[in-house]
Amino acid sequence: MDDPSEPRGGWRTLPSWLLTQTANHAHRLVTDGFSAADARGYHYRVLATLDEFGPASQAALGRRSGIHVSEMVATINELAERELVERAPDPADRRRNVVSLTTAGKRQLRRLEKQLAERQEELLAPLSSDERKRFTDLLSKLLEHHDRRSGEAG
Repeated sequence: MDDPSEPRGGWRTLPSWLLTQTANHAHRLVTDGFSAADARGYHYRVLATLDEFGPASQAALGRRSGIHVSEMVATINELAERELVERAPDPADRRRNVVSLTTAGKRQLRRLEKQLAERQEELLAPLSSDERKRFTDLLSKLLEHHDRRSGEAG
């Protein structure tokens, strides 16, 4: 016989609810992992973007990493204070700086990648390898669809 205290569906089974709750867990796990390496998500995104694309202006870093300019300045300042990135005048335009990854920044990025991999493993622990791939593919499909739609509206 059914337990009346157990939900029979409703809002607890809505995909939007399930995604939000899972996203909350994912955010907590990743934030905790980055904190263990004395970093924030923005630090990882800037370091990873520099590693992928090479030196760039703060504006280009913002576009590539999806970090708003108001947050980018503070993030670059934090990373520069820790000698994880260097700022130098752009030879083509002395009014702007080019930001580059230092050797210490590359080491920090590797630590953050390790933390991120461990947190992904923890998040996806109940899923098989095939389920993880399918889940990631489905999330990517949803995100691409909604990004495309929001781009059309703007």
